[in-house]
Amino acid sequence: MADSASESDTDGAGSSSSSATPQSSCTSAATSTATTTNAASKAQGVVISQSRLEELTNRLASLQQENKVLKIELETFKLKCKALQEENRDLRKASVTIQARAEQEEEFISNTLFKKIQALQKEKETLAVNYEKEEEFLTNDLSRKLMQLQHEKAELEQHLEQEQEFQVNKLMKKIKKLENDTISKQLTLEQLRREKIDLENTLEQEQEALVNRLWKRMDKLEAEKRILQEKLDQPVSAPPSPREVSMEIDSPENMMRHIRFLKSEVERLKRSLRTTELQHTEKRAQYIEEERQMREENIRLQRKLQREMERREALCRQLSESESSLEMDDERYFNEMSAQGLRARTVSSPIPYTPSPSSSRPISPGLSYASHTVGFTPPATLSRAPLPHYTSPGLHIHPGPSHSVQRPSPRRSTSPDKFKRPTPPPSPNTHSGAQHPPPPPPQPMVQSGSSHSVTSQNPLSQP
Repeated sequence: MADSASESDTDGAGSSSSSATPQSSCTSAATSTATTTNAASKAQGVVISQSRLEELTNRLASLQQENKVLKIELETFKLKCKALQEENRDLRKASVTIQARAEQEEEFISNTLFKKIQALQKEKETLAVNYEKEEEFLTNDLSRKLMQLQHEKAELEQHLEQEQEFQVNKLMKKIKKLENDTISKQLTLEQLRREKIDLENTLEQEQEALVNRLWKRMDKLEAEKRILQEKLDQPVSAPPSPREVSMEIDSPENMMRHIRFLKSEVERLKRSLRTTELQHTEKRAQYIEEERQMREENIRLQRKLQREMERREALCRQLSESESSLEMDDERYFNEMSAQGLRARTVSSPIPYTPSPSSSRPISPGLSYASHTVGFTPPATLSRAPLPHYTSPGLHIHPGPSHSVQRPSPRRSTSPDKFKRPTPPPSPNTHSGAQHPPPPPPQPMVQSGSSHSVTSQNPLSQP
């Protein structure tokens, strides 16, 4: 504060001295001018005229006036200088106050920030501990889920194989049944055709026999008529047409009755022929409709079998994709951990871990199972369907003394490519006379605990 006051005093003194300097210079200039004029006037004496004197007087008055103006300006500048000195003093005081306040605020902010930094460091340490605990918990949880998914995968693979074999067996039995029905109906249709042809031939033969008998009877009646005409000595007329029935012969009523009987017999045979033809047409239409339905059923079963195969392939693809994704995740995790160079933590995982001497890989819940682990949601039909009793495709089971069916244990496949593709069913249009390829030699018998023998046969080949 003393330094600032001294500085303001020195500034004020400097400004006053500077303002006084022009005033003194102006005064000295005016006095010098006056003295010079007086000296000149004394020297010259009477030589200076009256006009020159007036001019000099006017000039002196103007100079005095300018001197007054300069004095007023000097006073004004002095007042301004004092005001500026006061303002400078106030500004210095304000700057000192502001500086002190800024130092206080800076100290307060630094203390606040230091406290916040300490709190953040504590929170960071707490979060690191919580993160390690959470990571360990998640690792253990994921390892348990991994084991559970592995067991579910094995169960689903076994269930899928069993259901597939059951469906294939069921479809093959149904296809065989439909083929047998088709063959039997075709045989029945051929038999009905032959019966129709035989019936038509028999009807034609009977009609021909009736017509021949009728013609013979007509010839006999005409011969009797001629004999009667000869007996009556009547001229023999030309033999009438066999179709013209004479009403003048003996027992015409019997002949007409016989003719009516023959006509009624012909009508009855015609009606029976029409009825047989209608029945044959209806049966043929029925057999055609049944054959069409069997073909549609066969096509539907083939499509169903195809859908089952596609679903199995989709499940296999999903298994392989899940396996590859888990391998990629495990490899990425290993790369990240090796790049970060983190320490290996102890994990309370139920999975055994045997580290190799050449590998610095951290402990991961998927190390031992990354090559054969999948995770997928089982289909609703597989998860809700009970485990059916079935036989493998093309296997005929002979019951033993205990009359129980022994189911062959399906082998678990480690890869989706080991699923056996079922043979497509034969077409319903297969002719009954077509020869099937000879079956392969039978495989060795499978002995079970209850003395059951299962003989494997080749399923129907594709036509």
